Amino acid sequence: MTTLGHPDRPVPPPRVQLLRDEQRMARSPAAASNGAPLVAPIRSTGFAAFRLLGPQEEVGASQPQSSLANRSAGQAVIAETLRIQHQEPSRSWWQRLVGTSPLSDRSYPWFKGALGEISVGQILARLGPEWTVLHAVPVGAGASDIDHVVIGPAGVFTLNTKNHAGRDVWVGERAVLIDGHKQHYLPHARHEAARAAKRLSAAVGEPVSVTPVLVLIEPKTLTIKQRPDDVTVVTDRELLRRLQRRRPVLTPEQVTRITAAAVVPSTWHDNPASPEDPVELRKRFAELRASVRSARLRQGLWRLGGPVAALVLFFGAEPGRSVLSAF
Repeated sequence: MTTLGHPDRPVPPPRVQLLRDEQRMARSPAAASNGAPLVAPIRSTGFAAFRLLGPQEEVGASQPQSSLANRSAGQAVIAETLRIQHQEPSRSWWQRLVGTSPLSDRSYPWFKGALGEISVGQILARLGPEWTVLHAVPVGAGASDIDHVVIGPAGVFTLNTKNHAGRDVWVGERAVLIDGHKQHYLPHARHEAARAAKRLSAAVGEPVSVTPVLVLIEPKTLTIKQRPDDVTVVTDRELLRRLQRRRPVLTPEQVTRITAAAVVPSTWHDNPASPEDPVELRKRFAELRASVRSARLRQGLWRLGGPVAALVLFFGAEPGRSVLSAF
């Protein structure tokens, strides 16, 4: 969960394709014997939103802008990263030359968190059409959000992503330590799931159980002393397999009802804000990532090439070109 002030989803298939998918589904042997059709599993978030919000006006129309299905992985964290970064002074030409990172001490943790959520979002996109994945879900009355909400035959899950690439992680029954320092990840994960269960149950009109999942991104080492009973702790490499191998606990009808409620912003937040433009946020964040990669490359050239790299970079920069033009 992200609390601001403290860090792609593909377009759903058009209605015509959804109808064709349903028509292609064959009856199961059991269903054929009694004449009852097999209920098709939910094909996408778009199908659930279609049932809830009514038919679309035209074939191929995208979901309403207010649908949470339109939010990108890490959207809240990306927005906060860009907000903080915008307040920082621009680098001088010399800082750009030597590869000084454009990220400040304040924006770097948010930037790193955004990369983690984007990475998990890409993994979750491979779950399959019977699953629905929502990202950066605003919840409560303030600026908190849930990194990922996953709904499928195996149940409902809230995912809390922590990017600890290159760090030593220790997991016990009641605590998680990062480089020997205790973190409050397990209580936060439990609170997130309980919050989601309460709001989804109220919206659906029946009890909805939610499983908390803590996702650790590329830890250097991972020591599992004892796994918590009520929080699933996995690495990003394990996540997809662990979700896909869980046994089904929800019927297709339940998945559809829960998904239809989950895509509605008011299910989660007391006063949903106007949606941000995820495309514009992704574009600006991509530019920032490119600037960070360029700075790291320049740092590497300085370390490897020394004076030669300095001359190459200098005469490739604007001040160097000005010197050359004077001759």
